[in-house]
Amino acid sequence: MSLAFDPLLPLPLILALALVALVLVGWAIIKRMRGAALRALALSALVLALANPVANFEDREPVTSIVAVVVDRSPSQMGLDRTARTDAALKALSERIARYPAFELRVIEAVTDPDAQSPSTRLFEALASGIRDVPSSRLAGAVMITDGQVHDVPGSLSALGLDAPLHGLIVGDENEIDRRVDVVRSPRFGIVGEEQEIVYRVSEDGAAASGPMAVTVRVNGERITTETAVPGEESSFNLKLPRGGENIVEFSVEVIDGEVTAANNHAVALIEGIRENLRVLLVSGAPHAGERAWRNLLKSDASVDLVHFTILRPPEKQDGTPIAELSLIAFPTRELFIEKIDEFDLIIFDRYQNRGVLPVLYYDYIARYVEDGGALLVAAGPELAGIESIAETPLAPALPAFPTGEVSEAGYYPRLSMDGKRHPVTRALPGGTNEPPQWGRWFRTVGVTDTIGDVVMNGANDEPLLVLNRYGEGRIAMLLSDHGWLWARGFEGGGPHVALYRRIAHWLMKEPSLEEEALRASATGRTLIVERQTMGDSTGPATIMLPSGEMRDITLTPAGDGLFTAEVTLDEPGLVEVTSGDLRALAHVGAVDAPEFRATVSTTQVIAPISSDSGGLTTRVNAEASNLPQILPTRAATVNAGSRMGLRASNESVLKGVRSLPLFGGFLGLALMIMALGATWFREGR
Repeated sequence: MSLAFDPLLPLPLILALALVALVLVGWAIIKRMRGAALRALALSALVLALANPVANFEDREPVTSIVAVVVDRSPSQMGLDRTARTDAALKALSERIARYPAFELRVIEAVTDPDAQSPSTRLFEALASGIRDVPSSRLAGAVMITDGQVHDVPGSLSALGLDAPLHGLIVGDENEIDRRVDVVRSPRFGIVGEEQEIVYRVSEDGAAASGPMAVTVRVNGERITTETAVPGEESSFNLKLPRGGENIVEFSVEVIDGEVTAANNHAVALIEGIRENLRVLLVSGAPHAGERAWRNLLKSDASVDLVHFTILRPPEKQDGTPIAELSLIAFPTRELFIEKIDEFDLIIFDRYQNRGVLPVLYYDYIARYVEDGGALLVAAGPELAGIESIAETPLAPALPAFPTGEVSEAGYYPRLSMDGKRHPVTRALPGGTNEPPQWGRWFRTVGVTDTIGDVVMNGANDEPLLVLNRYGEGRIAMLLSDHGWLWARGFEGGGPHVALYRRIAHWLMKEPSLEEEALRASATGRTLIVERQTMGDSTGPATIMLPSGEMRDITLTPAGDGLFTAEVTLDEPGLVEVTSGDLRALAHVGAVDAPEFRATVSTTQVIAPISSDSGGLTTRVNAEASNLPQILPTRAATVNAGSRMGLRASNESVLKGVRSLPLFGGFLGLALMIMALGATWFREGR
């Protein structure tokens, strides 16, 4: 109840009347007049009646206090029977809290985002978000149902703006065991062929450490070696990166009986392989307009070390001038083609012919170089059709086509063949899908026969223009025209000479993205992206092997000429193997080193300190949650319930309505006035 005034007259007027009444009563008392007290009472009653005092009675209802229950739904909770235990603990806790009308349950599901860069269990973040709309005075407490592996524990609850007891209910047995392997340090990038050091550690949680154990090392899915590591100690592994692009290095240990999870029995390091500067040998048989296009392209690439020789004067031209005065730089044939030929990643013969500059035996060395894994590009001109053609040397068996001796000088548009529309070297060349192609014409083609390999571009009369072929372990290409420079000069609008030349060179040097038969796999978050490149019209299904060993077939759909793709969303993180026919690819789905799987053994040690500081308790609950602690409601500012879960009930209430009663209104006010005035008149009458 509260007292208020609702004046019947303006307040200044009432105050003036009260002042007049006070003066009159004071004068009567001074003069000792009879009935002064009764007059004072009557005047006071009149002033109070004008002030109209009102008694207000509030109807209030106590509000419930919020009990926030954070349920851990992270991936580490999916092992063994933790999901069932969590549900049992939540059900038992809900039934206990329902017995107390003063408490209201609010369940907060803390789900880990599997697409996060580094998935982790963030229960305190979920708690702060879930009670953002709850005043601190109404928060009775918080309960976390978890395995105890929480990765966002603050220094104190006050840092989150919380002032309430925090309790932890730990699901999982005390004697759990888990074996895991972690990558401690690994380079992100490395030079192909150079050694890189990777430091890893094997750990055994919840069990007495055993002796040294075997660690299997796989690189890009291939088993390389088996190392020996001591649990708890760092071990190092030295690796020469086998290829450019992404390299997947996997360390794995055997699964032991009773482990919480096998998901952390392997660890992956991703290292991007960077090729050292590529060495290219360009030999031009004679000065011509096209050699500048090749030279400019190769010199513009910072990753290419170019060695370029141009034969300025044929040996048969004898005029008595000393060789020393003719040569700008002596042509070190023996050094280039015998002693150091294996150091080159690519050799280009640009309009080169057999004029005796190279001994015949050297062409055999070049053929062996290609057969052993080297790369050769023959950019042909009319010389290939002449009697001094390199096709008449021991290099002939390596060539993918043999010249007919004819040279066409008619204008034509270079066109993609059916194979060329599927081959990654020529597929999607800008302007190539139009008819006629949206690029300039060329005016020379060297006729060939007996082509082997893939004819990806055609010249005049649909004659082969660009032929790609494998020879032994190496690769060889023949560009049967020397008019590519017309595109470089912008003739009739020019053409994509840079893209074409660069793709040819990179295919010869075994760039993985330009393989004509390839299977590639990559991952973005939980989405696995599979891409199949083929020269065929169709491709069969692909098979995915998940980290758990489960096999799953997927259908590849056309995404362009020679290209088939599929996207699959996976719930299981880890290393995934994709196969299609004889091809195989690897991809790692999810975070490589996620905190979620670094430690999976249930524990009370992580949240116990902060729980204890808040007046809460941390305890394990069994599978049926039959040992759930009792609840102790309290209104004390500080909670310390010992072995029980103390929850603080709020003292707040909600105003439901207000009833007002005028004290001098109605019959009551009238009776008081009549009594006061009557007493005055009675006294005066005496």
